[in-house]
Amino acid sequence: MSYAGAPGPPPAPERRGDTPQNIATAVAEVSERATQLVHEEIELAKAELSEKVAELLRGAIVGAAAGLFFVMAVILGLVGFAWLLYWFLPVDTYEYFWGFFAMALILVVLGAIAGLLAAKIAKRGAPPVPMMAIDEARKIRETVSTGSEAGIAPGGEFPPARAGDGGPPPPPPPPGGVASGPVG
Repeated sequence: MSYAGAPGPPPAPERRGDTPQNIATAVAEVSERATQLVHEEIELAKAELSEKVAELLRGAIVGAAAGLFFVMAVILGLVGFAWLLYWFLPVDTYEYFWGFFAMALILVVLGAIAGLLAAKIAKRGAPPVPMMAIDEARKIRETVSTGSEAGIAPGGEFPPARAGDGGPPPPPPPPGGVASGPVG
């Protein structure tokens, strides 16, 4: 007999598979989280690719500068050879060519430094593959496959322990109460 203000009997403990609604809720939650993970991975890949493209663009700009230095060095070298040819001709002895050769040598050194810097930057930025996103996806896949092999439920809970199955230990008894699980 139950009185109007008295609490009713405690609800029966839920067992796995008793309510299809809980399974549907868990599947919907897993699906929602998987969708969120996919969106986050796409954003990570976009950010990583934009960084790689920026590195490649910087490398291309420095490489173009290196190419310009070498073209100018060739032009100055050719002008220097023209003055050298003039020096060998039986005319007055003007040695203007040494200035041109010195400038050409300076431009070759600058071009070599810029070329090495461009190669270093391009190597750091190429190939434009989102490695962090790929590593994160690999970790998620391993976690999901490890979780399904270990028998972890979608909510991250272990299945109920049975005697001798090597599963997790039963929970400790509540303070001041009696344990309701199997004693082993």
